[in-house]
Amino acid sequence: MTEKPTTRKRFNILAMIFITVVINYLDRSNISIAASALQEDLGIDSIKMGYVFSAFAWTYALLQIPGGAIADRIKSRVLYTFIMVFWSIATLIQGMVNSFTALIGLRASIGFFEAPSYPINNLVVTRWFPENERATAIGIYTSGQFLGMAFLLPILTLIQDAFGWRGLFIISGIIGLVWAAIWYFFYRDPKDHKSISESELNYIQEGGGLIETKKQTEVKEKFNWEDIKEVFSYRKLWGLYIGQFCLGATLIFFLTWFPTYLVKYRGLDFLKSGFLASIPYLAAFVGVLLSGFTSDYLTKKGYSVETSRKLPIIIGMLLSIGVIGANYTDDTFFIILFLSISFFGNGLASIAWVFISLIAPTRLIGLTGGAFNFIGGLAGIVVPIVIGYLVKDGDFSPALFFIGGIALLGFVSYTFIVGKVERIVPKNK
Repeated sequence: MTEKPTTRKRFNILAMIFITVVINYLDRSNISIAASALQEDLGIDSIKMGYVFSAFAWTYALLQIPGGAIADRIKSRVLYTFIMVFWSIATLIQGMVNSFTALIGLRASIGFFEAPSYPINNLVVTRWFPENERATAIGIYTSGQFLGMAFLLPILTLIQDAFGWRGLFIISGIIGLVWAAIWYFFYRDPKDHKSISESELNYIQEGGGLIETKKQTEVKEKFNWEDIKEVFSYRKLWGLYIGQFCLGATLIFFLTWFPTYLVKYRGLDFLKSGFLASIPYLAAFVGVLLSGFTSDYLTKKGYSVETSRKLPIIIGMLLSIGVIGANYTDDTFFIILFLSISFFGNGLASIAWVFISLIAPTRLIGLTGGAFNFIGGLAGIVVPIVIGYLVKDGDFSPALFFIGGIALLGFVSYTFIVGKVERIVPKNK
């Protein structure tokens, strides 16, 4: 029987990852708060703004697979510090730009440096947590993107009101630089952590935590282009890829155009919009927690995988269509209600990653996950640009129909294209 740990250093590390995720999303989404004032000062129309919103994802999506490979090879303490410093500098410099082109370049550079961040988060949790605690740990740090933004949006709005949109970017960048220094000085892998007890180290290792980091790279198959072809050769996997793109579309709307929609297209007071905008993020946070709890509860009760794993996603996708309801009311309460229902649904559907481990060919789970995340990341490229064109005449309703339509496609994809949840076994392997 494993000895009860006398220290709980792994939870300190989890708190550090949570804060890092909050800063990660602060620096990728503060552009949404600044958008209205920035457009006015720099003379950027809605079409160009769509490209600005999209630029982050150009590099972020394309570098997901290389980013994961780099994360495997460089110590998390060093790599995270390096990329955080450079994405924070790019964030800070945004406060000094005077041109559309410079803004595009800086947004793309932030995506470039943030690309390895989630692979690093996953590696850190894999090293620091036994398998029976890992899902909870992942759920906690992932919730940082919603809970953090729910509380940060009003604060960011107040910062911009006091210091302008340039001050918002400069302060955001400084926060990131400070946290990068804290990460470097305090983070260590389990074997290198001086104050972790031997009992906690044993507890992590005996529970499946990969504390021996170098062993992960000793036995690796050579890269094969046929493997790339294979992960794009199955209907079930395409169902997952399409579903992830659709899931990402709703998230991207809230990370980019949402505050602009409230201020510019709904005429809400800027400060008031910052507080109201936090409500859908809280709804999404509840959805994330409820999805994991409900799915695990149904699994323990003996329900089939189709019910326990697919049900939250299918219901979530259906609820996400509710964003369209905001087109049929001018009442602020109901606008926020429909948007909150939609984002709650997005959070509820967020357990989609579980299907990679359940469906992907056994030897290609990692590569399939990279493809899955890449296709999902394409939503960040496509959606902001399409919305920019749809709203160029001053009417945002076509954009909400667009987001709702993509959510409907996600529902269809998980229900009919993915089909039965079962492991893919290649016939020629």
